[in-house]
Amino acid sequence: MRILLTNDDGIYAPGLKALRKELLELGSVTVVAPATEQSAAGHSVTLLTPLLVNEVFEDDGKTFIGWAVEGRPADCVKLALLELLPDPPDVIISGLNAGSNAGINVLYSGTVAAAIEGAFYRRTAIAVSLEYDQKIYDFPTAAKYSRQVIEQILARNPPQGSLFNVNIPVLERGPVKGVKVLPQNVSPYTEKFDRRVNPRGRTYFWTSPEFTCPDPHPDTDVTALDESYITVTPLQFDLTDHARLEQLKKWEWKVE
Repeated sequence: MRILLTNDDGIYAPGLKALRKELLELGSVTVVAPATEQSAAGHSVTLLTPLLVNEVFEDDGKTFIGWAVEGRPADCVKLALLELLPDPPDVIISGLNAGSNAGINVLYSGTVAAAIEGAFYRRTAIAVSLEYDQKIYDFPTAAKYSRQVIEQILARNPPQGSLFNVNIPVLERGPVKGVKVLPQNVSPYTEKFDRRVNPRGRTYFWTSPEFTCPDPHPDTDVTALDESYITVTPLQFDLTDHARLEQLKKWEWKVE
């Protein structure tokens, strides 16, 4: 099996390193990932600056890992599929992200965006993220769980272009209770900004790391993560509201 591995935390992120080690049990792994952290980059792509690419090797300086790209996660997948890889991958894995990508985080996530880009190109794509509590991460254990879930998804031979979002709960909270397949939570999150003034009297803001969902919908990815379940959510990138589309077709439209 040929596996393309990418992320949004950067090619040297510990989550990617841990997941690569696990994925090598499934097949050959080529990494094409951002040279620097691109968290919350969403599905942005680079248009106005060149995409610089460097080969990356293991610590021994001999074992080729893949390429570091001076760009966004979606750039990495585009370059991998169109320019860098000699053969197309059987599956595209994005992660292991530091922080969950459940609920509306899906809309901001560079991790999920990289997987979506892979699905655009009719590849099976899986985004994998680890929820954190006070910045504590057990990447090796989370990577093991991720590999097990990925194996089970691929064993079902999903159609090309299938897209999955996998989240691993905080492992320090207790043992994982199992896997739940649930929809994405779409209830609002609480967001804050830290307002400050610089020495020249200019007001500026820091985005607060407190990004919580105080009232999530029941039986969604957010609630299951809180209950220590691994969540799997099939996604699609067609944003058309098909029910409303049929309503709008019945309207009488006028222009003058």
